[in-house]
Amino acid sequence: MQNCPICKHGELKPGLVTVTLERNASIILIKNVPASVCDNCASYYLDAETTRTVLKKAENSVQNGAELEVLQMQAA
Repeated sequence: MQNCPICKHGELKPGLVTVTLERNASIILIKNVPASVCDNCASYYLDAETTRTVLKKAENSVQNGAELEVLQMQAA
């Protein structure tokens, strides 16, 4: 396992997180996003493919005029 680059004490372990993204008047929450999560400070890191998926979902919501939207990450 890899040590957390933020707190330097915890280990990164697989987990699920809620990602909150905000742009202008839009707030998008995406739940159950797979991530590497620090077992000490709870900082999380997304891999490149997950990041692309999260940003695409958020962009679609913003383009559709969402003020507040809560989405679920679907299993691949």
